[in-house]
Amino acid sequence: MTRNDEWHGIEEILREVEFPAVSLVEQRVETPPPLEDIRGEVRKALASVEIPRGSVAVGVGSRGVAGISEVVAALAEFLKEAGASPFVVPAMGSHGASTAEGQAEVLAHLGVSEAKVGCPVRATMETVEIGSTPYGVPVYMDRNAFEADSIVVVNRVKPHTAFRGDVESGPTKMLAIGLGKQKGAHSIHSAGWGNIHRTIPEAARVAVESGKVAFGLATIENADEEPCRIAAIPAKNFEEAEAPLLEEAKRNLLRLPFDDIDVLIVDEIGKNISGDGADPNVTGRYPTPHATGGPNVERMVFLGLTKETEGNANGVGLADVVTEKLAEEINRPATYMNSLTSTTPSTVKVPMVMPTEREAVAAALVMCAGVEPKDARIVRIENTMKLRRILVSEPLLRESKTELEVIEKSKPMEFF
Repeated sequence: MTRNDEWHGIEEILREVEFPAVSLVEQRVETPPPLEDIRGEVRKALASVEIPRGSVAVGVGSRGVAGISEVVAALAEFLKEAGASPFVVPAMGSHGASTAEGQAEVLAHLGVSEAKVGCPVRATMETVEIGSTPYGVPVYMDRNAFEADSIVVVNRVKPHTAFRGDVESGPTKMLAIGLGKQKGAHSIHSAGWGNIHRTIPEAARVAVESGKVAFGLATIENADEEPCRIAAIPAKNFEEAEAPLLEEAKRNLLRLPFDDIDVLIVDEIGKNISGDGADPNVTGRYPTPHATGGPNVERMVFLGLTKETEGNANGVGLADVVTEKLAEEINRPATYMNSLTSTTPSTVKVPMVMPTEREAVAAALVMCAGVEPKDARIVRIENTMKLRRILVSEPLLRESKTELEVIEKSKPMEFF
C-alpha cells in the first residue's frame, strides 16, 4: 500500500489511539478427555457396522479435523483386513480451488496421503447425477466414488457456520455436499439457505438410496479440539444417529465467555480453521441470517491467513478491518470459488485495509462509537480453534461467564 499525503491524516488519528492493556487468561471448563488410542477406538466403532467388500471409496473432507490421518489410516487398515480395497476420495465440494490436484493437495496437507494412510488417493472433479430431492434439487456424486462398490464417509460432527438444523456439519452433509464436488455443492446451496436444513438430509437420502453408501465414521472433539469420541453410523441410520452427536458436539464447543465485545482480534483465519475462515459460532458473525449464537462483537479485525489455507480467504468479509499483509495474500480465484458455490458473496468482500497490525486494531477502536479506546473491551485470539488461552482487556475480566485464570497480568499489546 503506497503511503501518500492522504494517508497522513489517517496516520495522525490512529497514532493517537491509546490501547488498553491486556492480560493472558486461561478458560477453566470441564470437557471430555481426549482419546488415548485412536486406532483402537476406530476398530471398536467399526464392530457395530457391516464391513463392505470390494472397492471402497473413503470420503475425506478439507477441515482441520483432529487426528484425521490416524482415523483414516485405521479405517483403511480394517477394511483391508476384511478383504476390501479402500481408496480415498476428496469429499470437499469446491475446496482446493475446485481442481482435482488442489483437493489432493489439501488432503496431503492434512496428512491424508497414500504414504500416511496406506491406500491410494483418487481425486477428480467429475460427477454423476444420481437423482433429485423431493423438491427437485439435483444430487451429484464424485465419479470415482460412484464407480466403487461401496462408500464410507469420514467427518467430524460440529455446528454449522451458516444454518441450524437437526443435522449440520457431519457425515450427512458430506454425502450431500462434499461428495457432490463443486457441481453438487452449488446445486444444494442454490436451493436456498433458508431451505438447506431440509435439503441436505433429503440429498443424503438420495445418496443412501443409491445403494452405494455403507456407513459413516463420525468423530466428536472436546473443548480443546481433540477427538474424544468416534462412532460408526450405518447408512440407514444417518439422520437419527447424527442428531444426538451434534448436540454433544455443541456442548463440547469452547466459546468466548463474553456476551459483548468491543473489538475482537483474530490473529489468523483459514479454511483449515473453519469454512468461513473464523468460526462464526465463536465470533458471532454469520454469513447468513439462518444461524445465530455467540457474542455481540462491535468490530472485528483479522490480522493474517494461515499457511495451510494457501490464500483462500473465504470469510474475510465478516471482518471490519484487515491488514495489508492479509489482503496481499488473498488468492482471489480460490476465495471466490467458495462464494460462487455457496451463493454467499458477503464472505469474500474486502473490509477496510490498514498497513500494519497496530493501525488495523487502532482503526477498529476508533470506530467503536461511544467507547474510549483505553477502556475498550478487547479480546485477542490466535484463531477460533484455540480458545483456551486468550488475551483480554481489564473490563472483560469482570464479565466472564466462565472461570478465568490470569496467566500473565496486564501488559501492553504486542504487534508485528
